[in-house]
Amino acid sequence: MRILGAVAVTAALLLGVVGCTNQVTGTATVDPTQPPLGLSDDGYGIVAGYPDAPVQIELYTEPQCTHCADLQAAFGEDMRRHINLGDLAVTYRPLTFLDDPSTDEHSARVANALFLAVGAPEASDESNMASGPEFQSFVEELWANQNPGGPGPSDQQMAKMAQESGLPEEVATRIGNGEIADQIEIEEMAAYNYGALIGIDPITTGTPTVYDLSTGEKVNIHEDDWLDNLLSAV
Repeated sequence: MRILGAVAVTAALLLGVVGCTNQVTGTATVDPTQPPLGLSDDGYGIVAGYPDAPVQIELYTEPQCTHCADLQAAFGEDMRRHINLGDLAVTYRPLTFLDDPSTDEHSARVANALFLAVGAPEASDESNMASGPEFQSFVEELWANQNPGGPGPSDQQMAKMAQESGLPEEVATRIGNGEIADQIEIEEMAAYNYGALIGIDPITTGTPTVYDLSTGEKVNIHEDDWLDNLLSAV
């Protein structure tokens, strides 16, 4: 992959259950059988799923991209199910090219929240570690509540989405406080990911783009059965 030194892109490039209760004391821990969540080897992507899942894809996405929201609405639940089954691992590579001064860094703030969901690299407390399916659910919520051209969801709104998606309470708190993800520089990440995207398709560069890491090819997501085809091919 090639790193793009400077990125200057415009939007023209893309278009209660009630019942008996019992108080339990102790510290919650993540089910060790849950598919993990972590950073890609280069540090600029977020991997939801097992590193040895038979289908491995990268998903290049922009928080204000309406086509990206459409993809999540149509396929997000299926991706989450297959991440949970261990069939699929999705490396999310956020982009921020639709940001401008009028959007209050909408895309950058959402991207930062995504990296906050991973947690600090040195974190060892399993109670503060999210799973791959929880992260996928968070992505679905964020893209379903986007506000293209506007400020986007507030930190508190994103924290509520994180809680509802099952992310650890500490993660939701950090998002709600507007903390900065300490394992990544958002501008550097966005530049790297855009350079990688150009490397995949320099002609029709845009989001969403799905890249099959096994074949090294861009996936035709305009086919309704593109995900099923990937999963049935292994």
